[in-house]
Parts: sequence; C-alpha cells; structure tokens
Amino acid sequence: MRRLGPGDVTGVRRLNALFAEAFEDAEHYAAAPPPDDWLDALLARDDVIALVAEADGAVVGGLVAYVLAKFEQARREIYIYDLAVAEVHRRQGVATALIAEVRRIAGEIGASTVFVQADVGDDPAIALYAGLGSRLDATHFDMAPL
Repeated sequence: MRRLGPGDVTGVRRLNALFAEAFEDAEHYAAAPPPDDWLDALLARDDVIALVAEADGAVVGGLVAYVLAKFEQARREIYIYDLAVAEVHRRQGVATALIAEVRRIAGEIGASTVFVQADVGDDPAIALYAGLGSRLDATHFDMAPL
C-alpha cells in the first residue's frame, strides 16, 4: 500500500480505472479523464489523500479522501470519498487496511475523525464500516451549482 504523490499521475489513472470498474461507472471515472497537470496539482495538495493497494504491479484497491478544515473548532476531519477493491481481492482485508492507513494519517495530522457514507442497499460497505466505527444515519442530497 502506498500514498500517491506529485508525479504519480499513472497511479491515479490506474486508480480511476479501478473505480470505474468496481462502481460500474465508466461515465464518471473514465469517460472524460482530466489532464496530467490537473491530477498532479491534486496529488501535491496536503488536503487530498489518494491511497492504492497493489499486488503484482496492479492496483487492486484504492481510496480517495479529503481533509476538511472546520470553522466551529480548530480541527480537521477526513472524508473518505471513494473506496474500492477489485472483485477478486475482496474479503481479504484490503479495504480495512486502506481505512487503517487513513486513520493513521488522521492521527498524524491531528484530525478529529474520519467519516464515510455508504449507499442504502450497499450491504457489504455498510457491514465493513459498521465493524470499524459508529453509525449515524443521514440522507444525502446533491445540488447543482447555480
């Protein structure tokens, strides 16, 4: 497992390919890939965490999280935005190891919590997250920009 950093655009592209396959969502993860300079700039940011789990040179799992600075207190939270493991590598501890690494990073930077959402009906994800933390039920809304 490793954290992607500046200059690792190939790693991000491999990660996005995994997300496209795992989420069955090529439209969002593969149809309009951003240019290398966009990805490299994201990888250089301290508030972006991109992790990959690799086996035999292939990305078999990955996670993208964002560090959110808060206004109500001088603290940070980390939001796990995407997490996926290739189907043949599931139920082998890859996702748990990726989350453990984000939690380690959270401790390193003094973040107060790591949080994630799971879609209703995604029972494997809900079971994974329930085994790692406390559950808060919420309803998520997406709003288009004006």
